[in-house]
Formats: sequence, C-alpha cells, structure tokens
Amino acid sequence: MVRTTTLLIFTLLFSASTGQLQEQKKENHMSVNKITAVLLVDEVEPCIKFWVDRLGFEKTIEVPEGNKIAFVILQKGNIELMYQTFDSVKKDDPNRVDVMRKGPTFLYVEVSDIDETIAALKGVPVVMPLRTTFYSAKEIGVKDPGNHIITFAQVAAAPSTH
Repeated sequence: MVRTTTLLIFTLLFSASTGQLQEQKKENHMSVNKITAVLLVDEVEPCIKFWVDRLGFEKTIEVPEGNKIAFVILQKGNIELMYQTFDSVKKDDPNRVDVMRKGPTFLYVEVSDIDETIAALKGVPVVMPLRTTFYSAKEIGVKDPGNHIITFAQVAAAPSTH
C-alpha cells in the first residue's frame, strides 16, 4: 500500500511537472453527481422502520411487489439509501444470484451527535461497542434488520489553528 501510494505520488508529481496531468485530466475526467448504496435484503419493511422511525429518514420511492415492498429509496437531506429484496434482484437479473448473497455490506455514517444516535438505536444489535478511535472519532457499530453492519461516527472537530 505504501509503495503503491509513493509510486502514485511520484507519478502525479512527474506528470504535473511535464504538463501531462492536464491532458490526462481532460481525457479521463468524468462528473459524478451522486453515489447511493443499494443494500440487498430478504425483506425491505423492517429496514424502512429502522431508518424512518429511528433515524428520521423519509421514504421517497417505494416499489411494491404483491403485498410486500420490493424496493425503496430512503432520504434525509442530501443523503440517500436504497434497499431491494433478493427476490426482486433475481427477477431483474437471474445471472446475479451467485454473487448477491455474499454480504453483508458495511456502511460508515458520520453523524453530528453520537449520543443522540445511540439513543435512537436503543434495542438494535450492537456489533461494535462505543469506542473512541486513534483519530478521535466516537464510533458504534450496529446490525440493521437486513444484517448489514452500520458504523455511526461522530468525528471530532479539527484543532483550531489560531
């Protein structure tokens, strides 16, 4: 990793000094507007309750399948998360069956108040007890109803330079 990082830094410095960086940037540049996680689950409904009832998200889009929900988009501010059932994915693309159950997915969610978040998560299975990391973040890891692992973290403010 260190060797790769050092090589990358050297390449960037060399490319910048020769003007190649600007050409590469134009050739390889793409615009990313948003990245949203899609978590696969057996049932969407318990996940909606987790995010909406406990954490204040809003259900913005729902795709029913029979008397169940096959897909949902949850949103809070500019944060978006999607859940889809394994069965729904299987119907969309039967070729993905072999890889879709390899989870769980791990999410890292930065919050402004870890104590408020812990209160909202009361009763949710904790997989990583509250801890303070070497980079001064307070973190707790839980398992959502779909068995995905979510780390909630309150990152310490950067030291003042005054």
